[in-house]
Amino acid sequence: MEAEFLLSAASCAQFPDTPYPEIAFAGRSNVGKSSMINRLLERKSLVKTGGTPGKTRLINFFLAQKRVMFTDLPGYGYAAVSKAERASWGKLMESYFRTRRQLRLCVLLLDIRRDPNGDDIKMLEAMKLSNIEALAVLTKADKLSGNGRVQRIKAVSEALGMDKSRFILFSSLTGEGREKVWEAIENSCRP
Repeated sequence: MEAEFLLSAASCAQFPDTPYPEIAFAGRSNVGKSSMINRLLERKSLVKTGGTPGKTRLINFFLAQKRVMFTDLPGYGYAAVSKAERASWGKLMESYFRTRRQLRLCVLLLDIRRDPNGDDIKMLEAMKLSNIEALAVLTKADKLSGNGRVQRIKAVSEALGMDKSRFILFSSLTGEGREKVWEAIENSCRP
């Protein structure tokens, strides 16, 4: 699939001025944002991934198929960086949500094996306050099967106060959920 890296932005002034609808990817550090973008775009290493949380520190912009912009947001909740750096990431994301008229959808990634924490809830609330449509995706779905999945979906849905049917299961490893996520992206990009 045709896709290219455009730029990394550390401030609002560096955000690209483009006509393309934008899809943001948000979630805790190491939840699989970069891996998900690579899988969606059928690219192995367009977006840099790593086993160390906190790899994405800027907002990275990617143009997909010359018609939609993907933005890889810094992961939140990683304790090994300074409070000042975490605060600067938070301000950067707040300004992104506040100023991007092109933003159509924010994909909120949650690890299916982990309970949502305060940062996840704050991110969801920030999207609601900014009138940004949220798509909840449970990543690393290949790590669980059957009843384990059912139990985790129930726990996450209760913690976030969202209906179970609103979650998409996703695996960067197997590609599970790829078509459903693309369908949501396509729907949000319609005029």
